[in-house]
Amino acid sequence: MALTITWLNSAYLHGRCCRQKVLHPLLRPLLSDSMSKLYSSYRRPGSKPEKKTFWQSIDFSFKKGIDVLKTQLSMLKEETKDHLIGPGGRPFSHYLLEQTRVLWEFRSQEDLKKWVISSDVEIGGKSEVFLKMGRNNQTALLYGILNTEVPRDGETKYSGYCSMRAKPPMGSFARKKYYDWSNFNSLYLRVRGDGRPWMVNIYTDPYFSHQKDDLYNYFMFTRGGPYWEEIKIPFSKFFLSSRGRVQDDQHPIWLDKISTLGFTIGDKVDGPFQLEIDFIGLLNDRAHTEEFAYETYEKNPRV
Repeated sequence: MALTITWLNSAYLHGRCCRQKVLHPLLRPLLSDSMSKLYSSYRRPGSKPEKKTFWQSIDFSFKKGIDVLKTQLSMLKEETKDHLIGPGGRPFSHYLLEQTRVLWEFRSQEDLKKWVISSDVEIGGKSEVFLKMGRNNQTALLYGILNTEVPRDGETKYSGYCSMRAKPPMGSFARKKYYDWSNFNSLYLRVRGDGRPWMVNIYTDPYFSHQKDDLYNYFMFTRGGPYWEEIKIPFSKFFLSSRGRVQDDQHPIWLDKISTLGFTIGDKVDGPFQLEIDFIGLLNDRAHTEEFAYETYEKNPRV
């Protein structure tokens, strides 16, 4: 009798797990807004938690579910067609011979919607950041005011940052996708700054990692003035900051598991800032031998 009850319980649990595995991909698009809000919400120290439960904020709609299902099936159809053609929907011969690729360009409001901006306001700071189209709708203008005043909550010790981050790619049924940059060796940008340093961030999701995202950084020093800069950054120069060590042969950047890319300013200087971006792309330059991208000067030159 005990053996029968144990078998029935195991069968029940197995059936419930199977139902969850089947229904979760279908329900996830409907709950994505609520899940993203729950995941990204920040509660300042000392503030009261929200009394509204998670399930009360979900709007269940049968019609909306049918529309989402149709959209997801259409996306799955396109993904299948692209997969049969080749990597990224391009023939394999084109993929092997590809030397350059434009990842992001800014020509309309739809291009701006692919990015998310944030600042230290999330932790109680006073910095401001905005993103809009530049002149003639041909560039993106990231601007704002940096304020390093620390919130008076008794816990926060540092403040004063603003960032811009691309939305991670998503597949059908809210599947997480990745950028594959393994066919390239450099990041290529055309920007126009105000002379302030920016940190270029690459987020990866490697196969063997105890953290959610590995963060690689590179400090980009803008020239300032009215002239554009074309900046080429080899991937080998990015610093693995999320683990506190320099990238080396044993811990290379996983170019086939790129989650997203972003820019951050936090140079501890109060005041306005701006960064205008024309495009962000990739470059396959096998002849690149430069070890340092900026000018070097002798500290004590001999006369």
